[in-house]
Amino acid sequence: MTEPPQDQAPGENPPAKESATKLESPPAHVEAHPTGKRLAALTLLAIGVVYGDIGTSPLYAFREAFKPEYGLAPTQMNVYGVLSLILWSLILVVSIKYIVFVMRADNRGEGGILSLLALVLQRKHRESERRQRMVVIVVGLIGAALLYGDGMITPAMSVLSAVEGLEVVSPALRYLVLPLTLGILIVLFLAQKRGTASVGKIFGPVTLVWFIVIAGLGAKEIIGEPHTLLALNPWYAVRFFLDHGTGAFIILGAVVLAVTGAEALYADMGHFGKRPIRTAWFAVVAPALLLNYFGQGALVLRDPSAAENPFFLLAPDVFQYPLIAIAAAAAIVASQAMISGAFSITRQCVQLGYCPRVTIVHTSKSQAGQIYIPEVNRLLMVGCILVVLGFRHSSAIGAAYGIAVTGTFTMTSLLMYVLARSWWGWSRLRAGLFLAAFLTIDLAFLGANVLKIAHGGWVPLVIAAGLFLMMTTWFRGKAIVADMMNRATLPIDLLIQDVAKRKTPRVSGVAVFMTPVSQGAPVVLLHHLKHNKMLHEQVVLLSIMSTEVPEVADDTRLTVEVLPEGFFRAISRYGYMETPDVKKVIEKLGPWGVHNRPGETSYFLGRERLLPTGTGALAKWRKNLYIFMSRNTPSAAEFFGIPPNRAVELGAQMEL
Repeated sequence: MTEPPQDQAPGENPPAKESATKLESPPAHVEAHPTGKRLAALTLLAIGVVYGDIGTSPLYAFREAFKPEYGLAPTQMNVYGVLSLILWSLILVVSIKYIVFVMRADNRGEGGILSLLALVLQRKHRESERRQRMVVIVVGLIGAALLYGDGMITPAMSVLSAVEGLEVVSPALRYLVLPLTLGILIVLFLAQKRGTASVGKIFGPVTLVWFIVIAGLGAKEIIGEPHTLLALNPWYAVRFFLDHGTGAFIILGAVVLAVTGAEALYADMGHFGKRPIRTAWFAVVAPALLLNYFGQGALVLRDPSAAENPFFLLAPDVFQYPLIAIAAAAAIVASQAMISGAFSITRQCVQLGYCPRVTIVHTSKSQAGQIYIPEVNRLLMVGCILVVLGFRHSSAIGAAYGIAVTGTFTMTSLLMYVLARSWWGWSRLRAGLFLAAFLTIDLAFLGANVLKIAHGGWVPLVIAAGLFLMMTTWFRGKAIVADMMNRATLPIDLLIQDVAKRKTPRVSGVAVFMTPVSQGAPVVLLHHLKHNKMLHEQVVLLSIMSTEVPEVADDTRLTVEVLPEGFFRAISRYGYMETPDVKKVIEKLGPWGVHNRPGETSYFLGRERLLPTGTGALAKWRKNLYIFMSRNTPSAAEFFGIPPNRAVELGAQMEL
């Protein structure tokens, strides 16, 4: 924070001065190297939040490889081949790519594809890099848009797969599957407004029980068929491709379902830290998954008819109903993680300027990351319900599921190449080898899922395309409006001279003028003077600026410039993981002489009425889309936490 003046006499206006602000790294969310009980506690939490999605993959991943339409018989060599592909996919994609490499790319402790995008953009400001910067933005936004598609499909896939266990117990109960699935999803989404702070404590234990159960079920079958462990040899994966050719490539579309949720390792890094996530993976999650997959393989080798749904057939009859209940609980946890992730991504999009303002409700007083966004919640709920009603079976959803995940994997690899070159200083050869290795895997999975576009893979693509179009339109339209506002401003020194010369009437209190520009007199102030012909005793020109870091340290957040005639210019910076609070900013201006009294402080905001009749660079249909989003976004007063009875909005008409 800029130091307040220490030698100012009461009522004296010092010369205008603004301190340079350097953004320092904020304190980490969690310990960098937790040990002992703290490591155990964070590891348990990570098991519940981070690994819910990938942890429920055994419900459907192995089964999907033997779907009748693939024509793959459950023979010994085919079972070995599929198991080997699943094993080495988990090793290469999760253990090596994400755990070893991608998690190194932390943006001041935060992870996720938008954090990665923001990190890369910090080194892409030079004029010569403008084209590369735009390419990077497009890649990052495509990945983020695909994650929304994943967020709609994951709850539907996980819950439906769990409830389908009823069909295994008794085919006569099949009629209950869809109603129960829809009921669970509706209750899950309606409960979001209450927050997850209270129930979040049971996520870890519930998911830990899940991993213990699936590991035990798998181990029991492996003991009976120990030769199944031969599939640990990668040669069986190679031979599977040699024997089946194109057919093996198509099977990759099912194998990739075993690694869905890998992106969560990176996205949730800021909540738990690297060490707990890595510990959870190698100590609990990976062993449990492998035991269960190999157990399913052993069961199918013993009874080929079990390939129809090997997961639930692992359990003895007496344990079938309890297993369904545990699976449903694990699916709810996995769904909750994706829903919370969608809220977090949306807030990042808003702060980075790729999304209109949304209603952000903080559901926990102690944890800043616990938020609820009604607009996103409604969108996800409607999307999940439509997915369930449209596909009606988890096997059908599998076609739509894989393409969203593999698309995000591919975008992450491309951004990692740019980051390795710009941040880590890798040579083109070294970074190129990294990209070639992982992009080969990503594109193989993506290519296998492209074949499913006609069978449901188009769903996440349509969702992602629509969201990408909205994000880019908002970003471009906002830049055009900001440029128009900049051109309409008046140099602040000229305005202050005019106020002093005309002796503009002043009234008691503080007027805060919200302005997106950090130089000049904002349009809203000029309109106020034009129509009301008066000013408050003190005038604060406040700009809220977003940065490409997760959080801004308190001592570097605020820059204040004291101007003559009772004017102040304040710039408050926020990271993309933070929500601005204007009232708190004004409260911190006391040391500079701002007499903030809640009952005498008014906030002035501009609200533009946009018309698509200008000669701007946007096509007319994109202008109309931007105007539609702008008119339906929550007011700035609501977003910035300004009391409604203290906010004054002044409108202006602009041609876009």
